[in-house]
Amino acid sequence: MRERFADNDSFSRIRPKGASRRGRRADRFDDSQPEYDYFPSAEPDAAAEPEEQQFPAPVTDGPAVGDRWSTWDQSTPTEKGPEPRPDWVVTELAAVDTELGIVKTGKEADVFLLERSVPGTSRRTLMAAKRYRDAQHRMFHRDSGYLEGRQHKESRITRAMAKRTSFGKEAIAGQWAAAEFAALSRLWSAGVAVPYPVQITGTEILMEFVGDENGAAAPRLAQLRAEEADIDDLWAQLGRSLSLLAYDGYAHGDLSAYNILVHRGRLVVIDVPQIVDVVANPRGLSFLERDVRNVGAWFVSRGLPPASVEALVDSLAADARLRR
Repeated sequence: MRERFADNDSFSRIRPKGASRRGRRADRFDDSQPEYDYFPSAEPDAAAEPEEQQFPAPVTDGPAVGDRWSTWDQSTPTEKGPEPRPDWVVTELAAVDTELGIVKTGKEADVFLLERSVPGTSRRTLMAAKRYRDAQHRMFHRDSGYLEGRQHKESRITRAMAKRTSFGKEAIAGQWAAAEFAALSRLWSAGVAVPYPVQITGTEILMEFVGDENGAAAPRLAQLRAEEADIDDLWAQLGRSLSLLAYDGYAHGDLSAYNILVHRGRLVVIDVPQIVDVVANPRGLSFLERDVRNVGAWFVSRGLPPASVEALVDSLAADARLRR
């Protein structure tokens, strides 16, 4: 499978990670191990040719180097995507995860291309693995306004987050992966065009890979040429998703032409860890308006009437039951 992706320009090759830490019996054999020396228990006859001893190849305790066993059983039911799950989701515990390359790097997280497959069968799927960096290597430049109106179940953590103590900053950093997975699950269930969230383990989210079967990621909206885009249809798709968001009481919070993908005419909204509760957040309406105007500028530059942008702002404010 890796060879199929070797020359693909949609991601960079990365160094494979070490062998699995999980102790399951593998079906593969490692031919790279040195042969065993044979030491007979008795002194051999110097004139006789010693018999050639046959030893079975050693059995490894995991998948090939660079692979890992599926992490499906490491997620609790609440850490798995909403049901009914799409048919392409591979839940078999015999599945192996193979990392194929990096799709995107960011300030808070990196996205990798991962294949989950069941050896010896045709069951396989591509997923995007979004991995949030630890607190020392993240740049959470966006948290100050987005956290207004959010509460942690422990009041001391909420206070620490508000004061931006060292402990509070650590708590903020730890919330982003869980916040994005929860948002994706909620939005998917509401019918918003977002990638299906498969599972979360720690700070890694596995989700639907938006791209083709060869591992080429779908382009961002900002990358589309005018002749490739059906402006009216894409605007209508965006309006439907944002309306569902607003009706549920939310705004994306950081929407632009750079976090919207377009795959075969289908518009998909990504990067939602900072989703804003527009009712609880005192600046909710301003976030909603900014989302629409930011992405609307791209559409207007390609022929959309400016009045359509203002009309969508008014419509979403009504859907969210906000009053100016």
